[in-house]
Amino acid sequence: QVQLTESGGGLVQAGDSLTLSCAASGRPFSGYTMGWFRRAPGQDHEFVARVTWSAGITYYEDSVKGRFTISRDNAKNMVYLQMNSLKPEDTAVYFCAAASKLTWGTIGSYDYWGQGTQVTVSS
Repeated sequence: QVQLTESGGGLVQAGDSLTLSCAASGRPFSGYTMGWFRRAPGQDHEFVARVTWSAGITYYEDSVKGRFTISRDNAKNMVYLQMNSLKPEDTAVYFCAAASKLTWGTIGSYDYWGQGTQVTVSS
């Protein structure tokens, strides 16, 4: 049973930085794609970034390129999202997700989801 647990959310001011963590457990993740999504109030889930577990190849949604960095620590079974220069429009619940294959940002491609962690950016 795959389990994903996010942490690190909080209330910050515009321009601040925050790092989200995702603890992954339940099986080896070789060949998996790990992603971060977010859901702002009243909106659908939005892709943020993804990284391939084995090779560490990353891909970002345009609005976060240059500000956010996704990474993984294979030894610790952890996935991170470093968020810099945060903006009020980044306010959302952030979700960690895992896909059992190579994929990009299509929400339906991800098989497992965490419960989410709230990020609030004040202006």
